[in-house]
Amino acid sequence: MDKQQLADFLRSRRERLRPEDVGLPSGPRRRTPGLRREEVAVLAHISTEYYVRLEQGRAPRPSAEVLAGIAGALLLTDDESGHLHVLAGTSPNRAGLHRRDVRPSILALLDRLPQTAAFVVSAAFEVLACNDLMAALMEDFRELAPRDRNLARRAFLDPDRSLYGMSDATEFRHHAVMRLRTVVARYPTDPAITGLVDELLAGSPEFARLWERHDVQAATVLTKSFDHPLVGKVTVDCDTLELGERDQHLVLYSAPAGSRDAEALALLGVVGSQTFSTEPR
Repeated sequence: MDKQQLADFLRSRRERLRPEDVGLPSGPRRRTPGLRREEVAVLAHISTEYYVRLEQGRAPRPSAEVLAGIAGALLLTDDESGHLHVLAGTSPNRAGLHRRDVRPSILALLDRLPQTAAFVVSAAFEVLACNDLMAALMEDFRELAPRDRNLARRAFLDPDRSLYGMSDATEFRHHAVMRLRTVVARYPTDPAITGLVDELLAGSPEFARLWERHDVQAATVLTKSFDHPLVGKVTVDCDTLELGERDQHLVLYSAPAGSRDAEALALLGVVGSQTFSTEPR
């Protein structure tokens, strides 16, 4: 149980709600944002004293039933409710280090997708593997040191911050923060993950600001555009498949057959990444 992170998360979720969101009158004399602690306690069917102690980081571990009541009172999403259970220690944490080895079958699959740019990303946003088309579209991560393959580090600490001309660079940064919020709760003793978060907190005011929001659910990305130095704007469909047993994701970028974007991807597949590896992004 991470008492302080649990306290901070509960406080952030309580302060984002308005009384009318849960069917309560707003009243004219509210001096603090969001719901009052006693209101959450009533809605969750627990004592106000116990809920206050939870937000102060002084309470013993709550039961699954109590957490379910709090999740309902705070209108938590499924992702937020899962994160709540992880912080409270009622959901099994992953022990030790996050996995960086990719299944051989997934590595083979990458090379069988000639019309799809594909890569595998770790729980800590490190690109672990990619195919030739992804190398041509973004960068050949296979030639980079592990530290330089990290998309979260690139998103927040790279002076350029363009993220390969992504149209949704800002949204990606939000997604990275939300994902790392859940990951650091699952791997609290992994120095690669906690060290990455500490580095981003120290080096990026934007990351620090987003981190304090305690958000853990990102919107689904269906399409993404890149401003490529050779073929111009390329808009792709974005599909992400979870590789659950290793906490990795297989990301696929494709375009409808016969479209201008599919033709651009085909051109990149022919030319390869070496032609423009030194071009400015």
